[in-house]
Amino acid sequence: MPSTRAEVSDIAISPDHYIGGKRVSSTTTFEVRSPLDWDWKLADVARGDALTADQAVTAAVDAFPGWSAKTPDERATYLHRLADLIDENTDDIAIVECADMAMLLESLQARVVHRGAENFRNYADLSTQYEPRTWSSKGTRNTVHRMPAGPAVIITPWNAPWILNSWKMAPALAAGNPVILKPAEWSPLSASLLADLAEEAGFPPGVLNVVQGIGEEVGAALVSDRRVRRISFTGSPEAARHIGVAAARNIVPFTAELGGKGPLIVFADSDLDAAAKKAALQFDDAGQVCLAGTRLLVEDSISAEFLDLFNTYTDKHVLGDSRNPSTTISPLIHPDHLKRVHGFVERARENGDEVLRGGDVHKEGALWYEPTLIAPKDNYSEVVQREVFGPVLTFQTFKDEQEAIALANSTEYGLSGIVYTGSEDRANRVGQAIRAGTVWVNTWLVRDLTAPFGGCRISGIGREGGDYALDFHSDLQTLQISEGTTD
Repeated sequence: MPSTRAEVSDIAISPDHYIGGKRVSSTTTFEVRSPLDWDWKLADVARGDALTADQAVTAAVDAFPGWSAKTPDERATYLHRLADLIDENTDDIAIVECADMAMLLESLQARVVHRGAENFRNYADLSTQYEPRTWSSKGTRNTVHRMPAGPAVIITPWNAPWILNSWKMAPALAAGNPVILKPAEWSPLSASLLADLAEEAGFPPGVLNVVQGIGEEVGAALVSDRRVRRISFTGSPEAARHIGVAAARNIVPFTAELGGKGPLIVFADSDLDAAAKKAALQFDDAGQVCLAGTRLLVEDSISAEFLDLFNTYTDKHVLGDSRNPSTTISPLIHPDHLKRVHGFVERARENGDEVLRGGDVHKEGALWYEPTLIAPKDNYSEVVQREVFGPVLTFQTFKDEQEAIALANSTEYGLSGIVYTGSEDRANRVGQAIRAGTVWVNTWLVRDLTAPFGGCRISGIGREGGDYALDFHSDLQTLQISEGTTD
């Protein structure tokens, strides 16, 4: 039993770590406050250190022989049980997640929490459906087997903790690897709920561990441990460089999804109303979405008409309490992040970029920021080239397809892109020309969980999703048996 409990809207949450099937406290803690009201302290959460990291990795190492020896069907039973419990506790999870990081409650209840359950179900089923590749060659029968790799460290960001925790944990567990999850310190509470549900689902001790704390402290200790055999990270390129060095020292496979600066390209032959409406949706979750199309690139001939439509749809947004169904834009996660976002806008003004709308804090003393659109002085402006991660978009025009592609590919990022066009030929031509891991045409944020997901350039390394994630969390073995071998 945990030594203490915190409460969020009468929902009990342990602020302690979850290691080896038990709650473990720390001598120090850190505060977690709600972006909905910064005076609302949610919990004092256990602050892990190198000793905590060692305990968690030891628990995962001890659990590995038993968990890896289970068949995919046996492991799938646990994952399905966990998924069912998530669905049964949707409201509690949504309420905690909303308070912790301010995602819209209605969205959490209707879609996001269930998506976490589906992550576990999909990987459970996919792991049981694996058919080893087999072939004959040079007098041998060849078979490719997946072998569980070992303990996996998973480090997730603050902007979508529930989805990303489940998205990364599910393939590791399905592949036979015990997990040590380190959630972001700004939004750790739903990870604690997930640990409770895993315990209720009967997961063996040490198979799922949750360690809380500061990245430079406990996170650094986890990724440096030589017993860890996989690392999966979502966050900033700066943090990924440090983690990548630690992984390289221990020769540990490492995936990283590192954010984006996606283009949203609108051609004159597109459905302008649909394109403008989708562009205004890029302000959802206060722009704290790595897959957002934050650079609006619009063909010259329709730029004025598009801008009018975009402003009409943006005007319909409501900045308010994320628990209110009428709210469409939530507050930013933290005062430090608010300062960061506003800093980008202030430097844009100083640079000579034109703020077309917004550009300031929505309400003094709170964390809402106005939906902002900036026309940069040129394509080298910081607000074009760097990820803001807030409700700040840029607006540029292009003359032809070639210029649109050049602008789309002109940053260091390459996570995603969006194209609006009425031409199927152009959709294929431009879509394939964009250097990004995912490109949507005439839609956005539609995800097939079996498709590869990840970024190019500084948006990441490796791919997750479907068999790509299961292969990453496995050591692939080619077994060759002489065709003359008999029983």
